[in-house]
Amino acid sequence: MNATPDFRFDGRVAVVTGAGRGLGRAHALLLAERGAKVVVNDLGGTKEGEGSDAGPANDVVQEITAAGGIAVADSNNVGTEEGCHALVDTAIREFGRVDIVVNNAGISRFATFPQADAENLERTLDVHVRGTWHTTRAAWPHMVKQGYGRVVTTTSTGMFGLPDNLAYATAKGALIGFTRSLSVEAASHGILVNCIAPNAITRPSTSAAKPNITTTPLDDARMQAMQTDLVSPMVAYLAHEDCKVNGEILVAGARRFARWFLAVTPGYRSDNPAVPTVEEIAEHWDEVNDQTGYYVPETLHHWASQFMAHLGA
Repeated sequence: MNATPDFRFDGRVAVVTGAGRGLGRAHALLLAERGAKVVVNDLGGTKEGEGSDAGPANDVVQEITAAGGIAVADSNNVGTEEGCHALVDTAIREFGRVDIVVNNAGISRFATFPQADAENLERTLDVHVRGTWHTTRAAWPHMVKQGYGRVVTTTSTGMFGLPDNLAYATAKGALIGFTRSLSVEAASHGILVNCIAPNAITRPSTSAAKPNITTTPLDDARMQAMQTDLVSPMVAYLAHEDCKVNGEILVAGARRFARWFLAVTPGYRSDNPAVPTVEEIAEHWDEVNDQTGYYVPETLHHWASQFMAHLGA
């Protein structure tokens, strides 16, 4: 049996947002270790998105170069469209191309609802959703021209239900829609777009008052299992040229790697020639929810063909 080849990124250029600390730092270090030239982007603000500091990005670049890698620091704010375009311009100016975009930057503003106000929502959307949108859009023409690209977005298992952080979960849900839809457009250009849901302790995932992972202190073993570098191997795989999946959501952390998918039950089909009644739906509620025979739609058209199959061609 042949040994699995090393997954290298020699000749590839990666842009990693929010790479001055936590998950982004771990992603940048691994990609650089495997040969990628890395643009380490980080505004250097607080986890709530306040302030700026070039130090974190520069520190990671120093780590990479000290280990023999190649990287440049970038402190543009991906919470603005101009900052996202300037970030990609850095990659083109310094390295002449961009092959990989890892959209990792994020902030977190814990607040209950309805105390979570418009500013809370908009600031969160600026970094997570608009930052991902504009950075990817800025890199897109370069990827299309070269007929190759890998885009990794970052969602969160907070979507399963996370108290006191509704704006964060809302933004992360939007990124699943972004990933699924963009992947359809991307495939014909040789670009793959996938989503990572990290299971790790990071600055945005915790609050001084209330961590979102657990309400009790973690023991040493669990703390070690939640380290950020245990997520990065999946990110690197999704960023590699040998990766073939597209439009998928992968969960990684604590030495476990899994697929998270959106599925639809076969459901209940009414034979009522008139408009089905509310009572009819209530009567068949168990059938609506029966997971036996569920399917995983690949695209909107695939779902429609399944959902409307009883109508014939």
